[in-house]
Formats: sequence, structure tokens, C-alpha cells
Amino acid sequence: MKSHFTTLDLVVLVAYFAVTIAIGLAFWRRSRSVEAFTAAERNLPGWLLGISIIGAYVSSISFLALPGKAFASDWNSWVFSLSLPIATWISVKWFLPFYRASHHVSAYTHLEERFGPWARGYASLCYLLTQLARVGTVTYLTALPMAVLLDWDIRWVIILTGITTTLYTFVGGIVAVIWTDAIQTVILVTGALVCLFLMVFGLPEGPGQLFALAAEHGKFSLGSFGLTLTAPTFWVVLVYGLVINLQNFGVDQNFVQRYHTARSDAEARKSLWLGGLLYVPISAVFFFIGTALFSYYTAYPGSLPDEYRLPGKSDSV
Repeated sequence: MKSHFTTLDLVVLVAYFAVTIAIGLAFWRRSRSVEAFTAAERNLPGWLLGISIIGAYVSSISFLALPGKAFASDWNSWVFSLSLPIATWISVKWFLPFYRASHHVSAYTHLEERFGPWARGYASLCYLLTQLARVGTVTYLTALPMAVLLDWDIRWVIILTGITTTLYTFVGGIVAVIWTDAIQTVILVTGALVCLFLMVFGLPEGPGQLFALAAEHGKFSLGSFGLTLTAPTFWVVLVYGLVINLQNFGVDQNFVQRYHTARSDAEARKSLWLGGLLYVPISAVFFFIGTALFSYYTAYPGSLPDEYRLPGKSDSV
């Protein structure tokens, strides 16, 4: 397989990795104390934190798995995102004031104070195990397209990505993580919008053909509105999304630590609302990309290689 990367593409990729490492180095001197390393001296603006919260949701999972879901089936999984405004309201009203008042950077310190060290240790272990699985999935999904584009062994792509991420996090602390999250979010969302624009206007009969083909095959369905609990109906996915998003905002260290970096309670509330509300249309963009891909390859069936028509290959399209 030949590399699909041009020299310009490679320069952009190397520059991106260099910038992320430079961000970590830029904040190195500011992150010498424990307070600065773990809480950014509690002085970050709400808009920056809000974008970084979106970044906690928008990852390679969003960029590959969500379009893959829409391509292979429909918009049923998007209902997960519709629970975010509800989860955000609950979190702003109860979770955020609780954590901000405590000043404990760790979400699990409260468990130790209430139940003892065993509770904190157990919760921390569970969090680390789930994050290990999540980060592994995110890194693997990031490596999938890069390995194809670069014609590299996917293991080397994973190693390079892991080293770069660890380096800027270890050197720059939470403030470097938040800034790189924000930059990555802007890049990912901008790229998604460009892809969507090209696909919407890339069909021979224009956008109308895209919607017609998608509607004909039921691609915009949000799932059944029945009350059964044995299938992923609209209501089942909505409740599932609410539970998971309350878990994210309520006990996930990845989010709780961000609350403490805000310069004020008002900025912390702004960050949650910004992240919680904006992810809904952003996730819709990724689902629409999958729908647009389906319409495109339905209009041009010969353009999709046979290996990508196999079950489980929708993420690779």
C-alpha cells in the first residue's frame, strides 16, 4: 500500500506534533507548584474550559465511530447527545457547587472523608481501569486512519502518539492539557465541517440527492419510540446517555479537575454550559458525515472498495 501523504501533509503533521510539545514546554515554568500543575492556579477562563470539555467528548471516537454508526445504521446513537443539556443543568445546579466549595482537586477525596481510604482507593482504581480502556480505544482509532495515510505500521503510530501526549502532559500539567484539548477541538470540528461541505456538494444532483437517498433508506431515524427495554429505542438511549453524562460530570476526574481550574464559579458554570450545549450540534455534524458518506457511496457504488463493505468496517470508510 502506498502512502497517501504528500510532503506538505507530512510537514503539517510534524508541525502539529511540535506545537503540542511546545505548548507543554511553554507552561513548564508555570506548573512548578502542585496547585499550578493540577489546577492551573484556578485562573482559567470559562470559554477555554468549555472548549476543552467539548474536547473531552470530541475525540477520534467522535471522528470515526459516530460517522461509522450513521453510515452503517441511522441516527439512533445521536440521542445520547440529547441528554447532555439535562445532565448539564443537573451538574451546574448540584455537582459543580459541591466540588468548587470543597477545593479538593481529586473527585475521590470526598469518598475517603466519608467512608475511609478503601473507598477512595477503589474508586481511583476503577477510574484508572476505565480510562485505560478509553484512552486505548481513542489512540487506536486515531492510529487507524494515520496508518493508512502514512503507510506505517499501526503500532508505531500508536507509540508516537502516546509519547507525544505523555510528554506535553507530564511537562505542562493540566493547563497544557486544557490548551491542547481546545486547539485539537477547533481543528477536529473545522475539519469535520470542511468534510461535510465537500460531501454535501459533491453529489451530481446536489444536496437534495443526499437527503433523498438518506431518507429513502431511513438514515435519519432516531430509533423506535416504543417503551420496550430490550432494544435500543429512543428512550433507552436517552436514559443511558443521561446516566453516562451524569457520571462524566459528577464523578469523572477528567471533568471534575477542570472545575477547579476556573477563575470563578461563574466561569465554571459558563464552561459547563458551553461544553454541554455545543456538543449536541457538533455530534450531529459527525453523524451527518456518516449519512453523507452513505448517500455518496450509494450514488457512486463503484467508488467504495469491496473490503470496506464487510461488517465491522464502517469505521474505516
